[in-house]
Amino acid sequence: MHIHAYEKLWLAASVMLILLLVGSVTYGAIGPGVAMVADSEPTIDAGGLDEDERFSEPRVEQVGENEYEAYVVSFQFGFQPDPIVVPENSTVTFYVTSRDVIHGFEVAGTNANTMVVPGEVSEIKVEVEEPQEYGLICNEYCGAGHHAMEGKVNVVSQAEYEDRTSGGDSE
Repeated sequence: MHIHAYEKLWLAASVMLILLLVGSVTYGAIGPGVAMVADSEPTIDAGGLDEDERFSEPRVEQVGENEYEAYVVSFQFGFQPDPIVVPENSTVTFYVTSRDVIHGFEVAGTNANTMVVPGEVSEIKVEVEEPQEYGLICNEYCGAGHHAMEGKVNVVSQAEYEDRTSGGDSE
């Protein structure tokens, strides 16, 4: 059987495109370090968040030198606390859960972007450098008010952070 030269060329190009697709999907799955929510974390009762010590009072707390943990609850159609205030030159680990439906948690301008599932705790770490305000958005459709679901992450100077937290105005 004789295969024409142009047919061989198109066949080779098709095989190369398939290999390129498989390679790009494989790289996307393992290359950038993207990970799913870990099964090792126990589930929580989304309806009973007021009884969970981590999420009963959403807050930011210092856990080490320049290390902070932010406990955030998402709900239709907002985030608590809002705004989330953290000091500059620090590493912030966000622990985020949902009270009602699936939400997204994206700190615009950073690498923080995760899905928030009721009953699960999503953990994401961000390094913040200098004072600025970041937008916090839900990037998963969560209902009729989804388009208005937003919040803020304010990175402030260390002195301003200490003033806010010591003055009883903790965010």
